[in-house]
Amino acid sequence: MSRTLTRSLQVVVDLLVLSVALWLAFLFRFEFRIPREWAHVALTRWPFVIALTYAVLLAAGVHRYAWRYISLREILRIGPAVALAALVLAVVRLVSGDITPDRVLSLPLGVLAMYTVLAFLLLVGARATRRVQGEAQERRRRATDGTRHRVLLIGAGQAGVMVARELAGRPDLGLDAVGFLDDDKRKVGTHIGGLPVLGTSDQLVEIAERKRAKRALITIASAPGADIRRIALRARDAGIDTKIIPGIYEIVGDRVNLSRIRDVAIEDLLGREPVSLDEAVVAASLRGRTVLVTGAGGSIGSELCRQVARYAPARLVLVERFENALFEIHRELRHAFPELTLDARVADITDATRMGHIFRQARPDAVFHAAAHKHVPMMEENPGEAIKNNIGGTRVVAQLAAEVGVGQFVMISTDKAVNPSSVMGASKRAAELQVQAVAGTGPTRFVTVRFGNVLGSNGSVVPIFKEQIARGGPVTITHPEMSRYFMTIPEASQLVLQAGAMGKGSEIFILDMGQPVKIVDLANDLIRLSGLEPGRDIEIEFTGVRAGEKLFEELATDAEHADKTQHPKIFIGRIAAADRAAVDAQLAALLAAADRASGDELRAALRALVPEYKAPRPGMARGETPIAGTPAVTEAAPDNTPEAAGAADAARTTRASGATLAVVS
Repeated sequence: MSRTLTRSLQVVVDLLVLSVALWLAFLFRFEFRIPREWAHVALTRWPFVIALTYAVLLAAGVHRYAWRYISLREILRIGPAVALAALVLAVVRLVSGDITPDRVLSLPLGVLAMYTVLAFLLLVGARATRRVQGEAQERRRRATDGTRHRVLLIGAGQAGVMVARELAGRPDLGLDAVGFLDDDKRKVGTHIGGLPVLGTSDQLVEIAERKRAKRALITIASAPGADIRRIALRARDAGIDTKIIPGIYEIVGDRVNLSRIRDVAIEDLLGREPVSLDEAVVAASLRGRTVLVTGAGGSIGSELCRQVARYAPARLVLVERFENALFEIHRELRHAFPELTLDARVADITDATRMGHIFRQARPDAVFHAAAHKHVPMMEENPGEAIKNNIGGTRVVAQLAAEVGVGQFVMISTDKAVNPSSVMGASKRAAELQVQAVAGTGPTRFVTVRFGNVLGSNGSVVPIFKEQIARGGPVTITHPEMSRYFMTIPEASQLVLQAGAMGKGSEIFILDMGQPVKIVDLANDLIRLSGLEPGRDIEIEFTGVRAGEKLFEELATDAEHADKTQHPKIFIGRIAAADRAAVDAQLAALLAAADRASGDELRAALRALVPEYKAPRPGMARGETPIAGTPAVTEAAPDNTPEAAGAADAARTTRASGATLAVVS
């Protein structure tokens, strides 16, 4: 049936419904025996009352609602439209006084009251009938359509109801929800969102078999990792395809974007709690401002861009050296935030001339410095590049930020900067010293945010393991006891924004990272999520610890103590700053030597700058001396005041009690 014909039929039905409502109102008013004179009144008023009522419905846009998908939202809009028409008629009746033949809109108030109620009920009833009819047709079609999939929804909370509603309105997805599973036994046996709660998640296999469901969808926006692992592995063993809805930060308003439903991922098994931000503070630091992000095409940089864009900055400047990565994030943001002014700049942060042009033209209010070399083994082989990019690039960007008067500068660092055992970690600690050296030279608030490993970042352990699994194995791990702290990319980025908004200048922020994860456990989970069994389908091989690697990442040095902030997941690491002039001289000498000195010489210079750097010292063993002009600079000893001693004791107590803190950068 054509759209025009459908609309015409709907108009006819609406006019018929309103007519029936009016005549029923007269019949009810006179107990089904309408006197002759009142029948004449009804007949003369009928076309005018119906025309007025329908005109109000048209003005309210009721005709635009699809009958086939009528919902409570549309019903609640029909009511006010009918009430407005009744109000107009009531005003006419009260102003006109007596009912006379020439007053064609004047109705008895009793008739008007009943007409209003009946018109609303019949208009809604006509639409509900069409919806029921359409759903019955759809059920009959689905019963004979082999492409449909019966799915169980695990989690009958708010997110689950949202998913059920979205699935009902999207028959094109080929998913028919047959019911909920929920571990709240009080819900079992009830109906929620139009679907029965069939049992608990422990009964997944049994209920799936009974309901002939071959798919399950985890509809818990913030499910604990242990629960997801239990459900996913149980479903896998039973041959049930399991998906999961997006995290709570991806749910907007009262809708779940069903295109974001995905396979259960390793991030879900970690069970990190959603980050709660002080939205007002973060928004005040970003809304209506010009924000510049370096490394905008990288894993952290691109997510920072997405998160910043949510707060409606006046302009977002994307700085990235790799054009393909820059093209992708620019295209994504342009599609997701069409009103946002984007400025994509291909640039190398070590190029002071190019970066100076960008900063002076953009005049950013806030800078998030995420560009860096991060791969430990690669930087061990190329120490000069680590020094030029991580230290030299930071020096260029930080000095330009101070020069143009940027309000807020946030540098992304790493937990590998704590007692570093690698060139990469030492270079990031030196970059922190560089930021501290520039801090205080102008109005810019410089802060550093350190954090541990992020899941799924480019070149990180998860993508590498997935690649190895796809090839059939083996999965290679350096040591069976290797462990790391992990967080998700969105979580890290959100906390960077929060820390940046909180910073007053020169702080190094620390994140509560949760418990460390053994890499071998991570590998086992990934193999099982791929539908395979470790040791049987995919072998795990241990290759030995590489140069610069630690078995366990450290979260704070002995010279640090952690102070609480207003955010429960963010702490401040108090690190005694080195002498600014001496650090600046060392950094300048180190950068000048980056292209000409040997790897051993560069490592020796890094040790002089970062005494806690614990790299092998092959060059020094042969009597080699540090690069000229780079005298050792050590961090000042902790303050010996009672207050400082108390803070240090508190930090030691915190670490001893099992709380795990990581520096956010």
